[in-house]
Amino acid sequence: MKAIRILVVDDESVVRDGVVTILSFQPDMKVVGEAENGIKAVEIARQAKPDVILLDLMMPKQSGLESIPKIKHVSPDSRILVLTSFDESDLVYQSIKAGALGFLLKDATRVQLLQAIRDVAKGQASIQPSIAMKVINEIDHPAELIYTANPLTPRELETLKFIARGLSNQEIANSLVVHERTVAKYVSSILNKLHLANRTQAALYAINEGLAESKK
Repeated sequence: MKAIRILVVDDESVVRDGVVTILSFQPDMKVVGEAENGIKAVEIARQAKPDVILLDLMMPKQSGLESIPKIKHVSPDSRILVLTSFDESDLVYQSIKAGALGFLLKDATRVQLLQAIRDVAKGQASIQPSIAMKVINEIDHPAELIYTANPLTPRELETLKFIARGLSNQEIANSLVVHERTVAKYVSSILNKLHLANRTQAALYAINEGLAESKK
């Protein structure tokens, strides 16, 4: 049996050690690297080409969310399973849009963790049930989509398209060549004008309007 080669990425050494210990007892799994931030994760992924990467989202130097597209660039066959303490639906959406195949909370059981790794290794999406319900509820009960007499400006429309593609404010700022604070103002204006509650609903709105695939 070929072992699943795994890279564990988390800035907390206690968490990394705990996960590595759990995996060490699995005959079908092998840890091929550990990283404490996104920058190192990308470097190791480029060299080791792991099958699965357990990736924390909130880390110093480079977050997990920022690291996902960079990891997919240097190791496109690696499957990413987000393992985080944060369950905000917009983080789930952005992670999956960026290229993650699974999303799991750190309070998951050992059985859930191992099953998620095996599922993701086979190319199957794996989202913790409680998280999946939050996303489903967002889709089933989105904010009412209202067209107002105050339409989006061209810059706000561009920003909305980038939100639908899962880009962070910093990435949008880089694309539009503006300051991140300016993008934050665009996002706030978009939510106000369209009567939406958060970025996830804005992304769903854009998808519904056919804006998600635009590159501009």
